[in-house]
Amino acid sequence: MSRKIAYCIPSLHIHGGMERVVTNKANFFAEQLGYEVYIIMTDAKEKKPFFPLSPKVHLIQLDENFEELWCQPLWKRMYLYIKHIHGYKKKLAHCLMELKPDITISTLRREINFLCNIKDGSKKIGEMHMNRKEFRNLNQDKTAGVIKKLIQQIWNRQLIRSLKKLDKFIVLTERDKAEWTELDNVQAIPNPLSFYSETPSNCQTKTAIAVGRFCYQKGFDLLIQAWKEVVKKHPDWKLNIYGDNGEKITRYVHEMNMESSCVLHPVTSDIQNKMIENSLFILSSRFEGFGMVISEAMACGLPAVAFDCHYGPREIIQDKEDGLLAVNGNIHDLANKVCYLIEHEDIRIEMGKKAYQNIKRLHIEQIGMIWQKLFDSILQNNL
Repeated sequence: MSRKIAYCIPSLHIHGGMERVVTNKANFFAEQLGYEVYIIMTDAKEKKPFFPLSPKVHLIQLDENFEELWCQPLWKRMYLYIKHIHGYKKKLAHCLMELKPDITISTLRREINFLCNIKDGSKKIGEMHMNRKEFRNLNQDKTAGVIKKLIQQIWNRQLIRSLKKLDKFIVLTERDKAEWTELDNVQAIPNPLSFYSETPSNCQTKTAIAVGRFCYQKGFDLLIQAWKEVVKKHPDWKLNIYGDNGEKITRYVHEMNMESSCVLHPVTSDIQNKMIENSLFILSSRFEGFGMVISEAMACGLPAVAFDCHYGPREIIQDKEDGLLAVNGNIHDLANKVCYLIEHEDIRIEMGKKAYQNIKRLHIEQIGMIWQKLFDSILQNNL
């Protein structure tokens, strides 16, 4: 009898890191390990998965549509949220009791608060796609009032209680693992590569690339400021930014008078080939859960320049060997390190070659085997 795995995630239509990783692992478990894999979703019933999904992976739609809440006024949102949560609990419990999976994995969304109370016989795993400091963080604006801070404390205490009940709690880096001092069930498993290019970049074009959505976390405001310093020295270089490049980032590029050197591109499902067309990758994030896009760039033969933010870049990039780490948040240091790679083509090319080789350690076959050993371990506890 094949092993049966159930994933809980809101939806798969979003082109985000969590959606890419879950799709990648589900495909591997089904195609390579022969597992019976189910992905249980609550939202976006009519939308197709953004990333290619194996036909061997089964999708189950519980159709609770939490996304619809965000366009409602606060009073109605609270009422509808309670209603949807009640519906989700009931539907998920019924679903798991029918499926009888060996393993149920939560991506730490709404079900984490009640998943372990469902007595379907499956082992329960939670996997974190951010770092502890930023998960459920209501205080990113640094101006949070007393009420927000109180809610944050209550929310975090509730989270710890739920995580303690899990058979295993997975984080992405060893540095983040060290933050969960209240727990004794934590293991660090990095994200696997989404792809590995057969033909890497030659790192000889006068272009750099950055990828992500324009939001506080990704730090594109810092990147554009740093790139302004870069083009003062190297006006013949251009920066390609791929992502949700809407009105805000377009306006910001205009305000910085950077239209000629910052080229904005829409989201693409072919980011692999876009990366190959460039010579280096830049990550300007203020924080990350892992920084999977760094590993993707390295898998295309690009050296990466990244802020040494919490958490991820330091565990992916081997500084001065296959990329460069800049002081976190320091625009000038980021610009200087980008300029160094621009000005030293031989070093840039060599770093790209090393990045291409070193990142093989995150190939899905390597990471998938770690997950298989984890499944074997927790299931043997039933024997």
